[in-house]
Amino acid sequence: GTDMDNGLHELHAEIIACRACPRLVAWREEVARTKRRAYQDWEYWGKPVPGFGDPEARLLLIGLAPGAHGANRTGRAFTGDGSGAFLYAALHRAGFANQAASQHRQDGLRLTDCFITMPLRCAPPQNRPTAQELDTCRPFMAREIDLLPRVEVVLCLGQIALAQYLRRLREAGHETPRATFGHGAQLSLGDGLPHLLCSYHPSLQNTNTGRLTPAMMDDVLAQAKALFRSTSA
Repeated sequence: GTDMDNGLHELHAEIIACRACPRLVAWREEVARTKRRAYQDWEYWGKPVPGFGDPEARLLLIGLAPGAHGANRTGRAFTGDGSGAFLYAALHRAGFANQAASQHRQDGLRLTDCFITMPLRCAPPQNRPTAQELDTCRPFMAREIDLLPRVEVVLCLGQIALAQYLRRLREAGHETPRATFGHGAQLSLGDGLPHLLCSYHPSLQNTNTGRLTPAMMDDVLAQAKALFRSTSA
C-alpha cells in the first residue's frame, strides 16, 4: 500500500541524512573522495545506504554493512562489488530478482517478494563496525523491518546479522533462543515471529575460498521458500 511505501520513503530519507557516527562519516567520505582507481570516474554515493527491495516481501535478508567500493559507491545494498554479484545472481536464479547483475542504482534491478536490510548503514573501516556503532544504527533496521508487514522468513547473512536481529527482537520484548550460527541453520522463534534461517555471508572471503558456493546459496534460498506459508495470497 502507498502508506507503507511512504513510510519507507521517509525512513530512507532519514537514513541517508544520518551523521551519527563520526568515525564512519569520516571513513565513508574519505573513501568517496579518494576512490579506487577502477572507479575514478564514478561519483561515489558516500552516504548511509537504505534497505532495498519489495515492501510486500515475505523473505527478508539481513546483511552486515555497505562495501566501501560497493554500496558506498553505488548507494544500493550489495550493488557494485563481488558479494553483490554473487548474491543477486543467486536471488535471480531463485526468482526473487528480475536480473542477475547489480551495477548501479538505475540499472533496472528489481526484487520481488524479497527485501534486503542491514544493521549498519555506513561502510566501516576494515569491514569492522564497533559494538557502539551497531547499537547506534540498529534502530534503523528495526524501523525498516516494522514497515515490512508480510515477512515470513528472515535469512541472516553471517554471524553479526544473526546477533543483531536477535538483539532487535529482545529489544522489542521477545524471548529469543540461544542460537548457534551455521550455514542452513534454522530457528523457530515462536511468538508469531518469522522463521529464522542462517547463511554464510557472501563476502569474497567466503565465496573465493569455496566456503560458500552458489549451490549452497541456492539451497538456503530454497529452504527459505519452503518455509513460506503456502496460503499467502
